[in-house]
Amino acid sequence: MTARPLIAIVGRPNVGKSRLFNRLIGRHQAIVEDFPGVTRDRQYGEGEWYGKAFAVVDTGGFEPESEDVLLSQMREQAQLALEEADIIFFVMDAREGLTPTDEEIARMLRNTEKPLFPIANKIDGARHDDLIAEFYALGFERIYPTSAEHGYQMDDLLDEVALLLPPEEDVGSSRFTDEDRPLHLAVIGKPNAGKSTLINRLLGQERLLTSDVPGTTRDAIDTLLERNGERYLLIDTAGVRRRKSISELMEKYSVVKAFKAIDRADVVLYMVNAEEGLTEQDKRLIRMTVEKGKPHVLLVNKWDTLEKDNSTAGAWAKALQDELRLFDYAPILFISALSGQRVHRILETAQECAQEWTRRIGTGPLNRWFRAFVDGNPPPVHHGRRLKLYYASQVAIRPPTFMFTTNHPEAIHQGYERFLLNQLRKDFEFKGTPLKLFFRKAEDRKKEEATGE
Repeated sequence: MTARPLIAIVGRPNVGKSRLFNRLIGRHQAIVEDFPGVTRDRQYGEGEWYGKAFAVVDTGGFEPESEDVLLSQMREQAQLALEEADIIFFVMDAREGLTPTDEEIARMLRNTEKPLFPIANKIDGARHDDLIAEFYALGFERIYPTSAEHGYQMDDLLDEVALLLPPEEDVGSSRFTDEDRPLHLAVIGKPNAGKSTLINRLLGQERLLTSDVPGTTRDAIDTLLERNGERYLLIDTAGVRRRKSISELMEKYSVVKAFKAIDRADVVLYMVNAEEGLTEQDKRLIRMTVEKGKPHVLLVNKWDTLEKDNSTAGAWAKALQDELRLFDYAPILFISALSGQRVHRILETAQECAQEWTRRIGTGPLNRWFRAFVDGNPPPVHHGRRLKLYYASQVAIRPPTFMFTTNHPEAIHQGYERFLLNQLRKDFEFKGTPLKLFFRKAEDRKKEEATGE
């Protein structure tokens, strides 16, 4: 499966990268609201322009201690953007003018073979277009004047970008045919969780480099595996941290790798290091998986290194479910990638989750269940209005998505929606996969057909 093309926004601090990011994703809010808790620097999102989908990463969000540190971080930032992105937006401040830092970044970006858009930001109208003249000294064929805040010339910029993007229906396509397409499994987790070790164990050979140093693997690696007549594509997203001085920046790009790998995955195998327990970064990445609608299996690795008794696994499972709360439907396996403990159960469990992800419930059984549920648990009166739920249907898979018709969809309380979802999962299970619900106002004709009135 192919991930959405990734646009990386690079540039020195305070040139308007975050405003441009918000403009691209189509809303003025931090990415933490789009994918809860991804990073405290609010830098990942998705957008669309006339049917062309893309992902965006804002590489800003640090305050250097000196110019030397700035240049070092910018060098690392630009290099990572070159490695990870499909398209690069190089943003400069037209009001402030060309700076030595801009020149340094331009020098690093100039020889890239990837599409590069040099942007002179903070130009609020044609009367300011002459401000871009000095930026042509950088040697680029074209400079794009924009105002990320007010939208000036953004349509023209995105029209050119759209020419480089595949149609929406092509995003998610694969180099494999439907007949031979393997199940895509993305192995996600913090650096040093044991991701490469797990893949080596599944393959039965030292196919991937492993090390106790976090971040040995820098690039996502795809490896085909055949087991018991089934084919799998293992996507390794091992961490990218190399040295402590740049670990924060590198960690951001490990999230980019996860972001892109989750797009391609059918099932996410999320690894937690049992020696560390569930961390905030783990929770962020798991939430990202859920927001993207992908099924997942939680793998608690290095289980053999803990002192434990017969109740340890149960206590761990409860603690994980309490920590993740709304995501407690994921199966949990306690494994040791190094010794092979319970590793044999992973592929079978992933297959089960993939089947649930693509599962459909017939309209008849679904509505019999729905009618019994509503009769026993009618929605509460809202501001004196009697709420009625008429009909249920499953309208999509990957993930399973359900539509409910009602007389007042805006009045459905979040608590009742959660109760409905929990009961749906209790009676139909849907192991390991997120579910989506939405409510639509019923037209009179549809109400009559659904209720027989």
